[in-house]
Amino acid sequence: MATKTINVDVLAKMFLAGAQNIEAKKDYINELNVFPVPDGDTGTNMSMTIMSAAKEVTALNNPEMKDLAKAISSGSLRGARGNSGVILSQLLRGFTKAIKEEKEIDVLALAAACQRARDTAYKAVMKPKEGTILTVASGIATKAAEMAEETDDLEVFIPAVIEYAEEVLNKTPEMLPVLKEAGVVDSGGQGLLEVIKGGYDAFLGKEIDYSSIKPSTSVTVNKVNAEDTADIKFGYCTEFIILTEKEFTEEDEHEFKKFLSSIGDSIVCVADDDVVKIHVHTNDPGLAIQKALTYGQLSKMKIDNMREEHQEKLIRDAEKLAEEQAKEEAAYEEKKTAEPRKAMGFITVSIGAGMNEIFKELGADYIIEGGQTMNPSTEDMLNAIDQVNADTVFILPNNKNIILAANQAKSLVEDKEIIVIPTKTVPQGITAIINFMPDADAKTNEEAMLEEIKNVKTGQMTYAVRDTHIDDKEIHEGDIMGIGDSGILAVGKDLEETTKELIANLVDEDSELISIYYGEEVSEEEAEKFAGEIEELYPDVDVDIQFGGQPIYYYVLAVE
Repeated sequence: MATKTINVDVLAKMFLAGAQNIEAKKDYINELNVFPVPDGDTGTNMSMTIMSAAKEVTALNNPEMKDLAKAISSGSLRGARGNSGVILSQLLRGFTKAIKEEKEIDVLALAAACQRARDTAYKAVMKPKEGTILTVASGIATKAAEMAEETDDLEVFIPAVIEYAEEVLNKTPEMLPVLKEAGVVDSGGQGLLEVIKGGYDAFLGKEIDYSSIKPSTSVTVNKVNAEDTADIKFGYCTEFIILTEKEFTEEDEHEFKKFLSSIGDSIVCVADDDVVKIHVHTNDPGLAIQKALTYGQLSKMKIDNMREEHQEKLIRDAEKLAEEQAKEEAAYEEKKTAEPRKAMGFITVSIGAGMNEIFKELGADYIIEGGQTMNPSTEDMLNAIDQVNADTVFILPNNKNIILAANQAKSLVEDKEIIVIPTKTVPQGITAIINFMPDADAKTNEEAMLEEIKNVKTGQMTYAVRDTHIDDKEIHEGDIMGIGDSGILAVGKDLEETTKELIANLVDEDSELISIYYGEEVSEEEAEKFAGEIEELYPDVDVDIQFGGQPIYYYVLAVE
């Protein structure tokens, strides 16, 4: 029998199943990242983005379509991390805009939603690149429009769209040479496909494990209760003592335990002479009591409603949390009122004790802990913006994979001017903030910083996590890699020698300064010794060595 519509309950289950599927596959998706670095994170970013929305969805109680659409859209927008996560959030935003007024979704509505999703995502990316998640989204929209003209049966429509999406994904290596060289398909496209496949499983009625998804704590208490108490399989904690009228044999004990197991769990059955102690969690205490009466009289009976107790605890916890949050917000508002609002402030993304300290000394108002190893979300950006008491806030993402999230946060702020300086590395961020002129206006500063970061060449030293072939280089797991602004510039077995090779690729006749920031795995003695060797190699260039404390990257380098 044909299935022609999807109602709000089914769509919610499909969305949660999609989120669960990408969460389960995130490590596999991470491994598809072209660069064999230890922090390839497409799968993680997409999973965390959609999980943010999933938690909002699980907190809904009997939602209408518009409620579900809002939860998916706002949850994913605020939780978006990394370029892949931001693009996924835009796909979901476009999709939900198209379906929010529907009572039920048929193939025409679904096809229109796929096209709206594609269009919204393409508009969000300044320079869309084919061979990516955008290409897969476009293929889905195209096939959906085609199938909507051929069938009104969703059981025919959905698998045909998925099959075509897989075909497009498998062609991404032909569109992006770097994918072909590395021998992988696009990781973001794979992530999108996993979301849709998970949703289709729920549509088919397959059993889905939703254990990774927990409700949001930011919603009202009664909505949280609906989900949390649903996790309590047996609602009544039942205890009593049987005063046996005849011998309670081992066979009796085995039979009674078997019966209790059929109606509940958490079973205790302890016999001592003519007394038997019973404990069971069940949805029907009466059945346990009736069975017990066949063995004798009952004493010290106690039945507690665990769902009710759990709800009361949740209410107490929520009230306590609300009080604490109110106190924190009041203290913050009092502090903001006491301090005069300044003209301009800075938010910077950084990781490592040394790097953080450098930015603080240079005047950063708020440091978001993160970077390549953990991309901060749009919500993290919004929280930081709220903390900076300034009319204009400059954001330094310091990573190309964070710029989209910063811009997404900018679009959601109304009471401050937000200027994102698209710094792709920490050295670029340091250069930008160094060149800030307090006496100049925001526009002049923006132009100056954008110009200055062009003069910074950056290098990063790390290790390969797998064998691959990229940038015309054969790379083996464990190799040391020197990564420049445009790709992998040096590969070797020795850290110092490979770093020297990278620096040689960065230094030219106009270079005046080499800055070396050593990470948490390099000792001060090793770093000082290495800096001395660099000074000998480049006597006409100043060499500055500083502790960065960054994980994963042995050295971060800047040549200006």
